[in-house]
Amino acid sequence: MLNIQESDEGLRIEVKVQPRSSRNQISGEQEGALKVKLTAPPVEGEANQALVNFLSRLLKLPRKNIILIRGETTRNKLIEIRGISKEQLLQTLGVQDNM
Repeated sequence: MLNIQESDEGLRIEVKVQPRSSRNQISGEQEGALKVKLTAPPVEGEANQALVNFLSRLLKLPRKNIILIRGETTRNKLIEIRGISKEQLLQTLGVQDNM
C-alpha cells in the first residue's frame, strides 16, 4: 500500500524511479513507494526534472507544486505535492491507499 504523509504544506510521497524506460508511466507500488518509469537518463538531474514534469502533467498541477525533498542522486525519492487532496491524488494515480 502506498505510503502518503500529510504535512502542513501538502502531501509527501515516496517515489521509486526507473530511468531509461521506453515511456513515462506509473507502474504501480513497491514497498510503500510509487513506482514511476521515466524515459530520461539518470544524469545531471534529467530524471528528477522528468519526474517533476511528468507528475505535473498527470496531476494537472504547476511544476512549482511538486518539490523534490530528498533523493536527488538516488532512485528512491521523497516528493512533496501541494494543491491536491489525498483522495484526488490516489484517484489520479490509480493506486490503493494505506488505510
